Amino acid sequence: MDIVNLSYVKYRRLKLNLSLQDMAESLGFKNASTYMKYEDGTYLFKANHLPTLANKLKCTIRDFFEDTFAELAKK
Repeated sequence: MDIVNLSYVKYRRLKLNLSLQDMAESLGFKNASTYMKYEDGTYLFKANHLPTLANKLKCTIRDFFEDTFAELAKK
């Protein structure tokens, strides 16, 4: 099972100057603290979150896993 690179998600959010609340609303969460639990790894992003997340962060779904693939290739 591949794991979303959470540091990449946070990097993109900050680079695009999006708040935790912006992200929460785009994913249908009630508040920023719920989204923050996903971004910090307390909760795992679900597959159905990824298209919305990619759209909001102006990237591709594959971008969420690039570092994971690079780490596997080194092994």
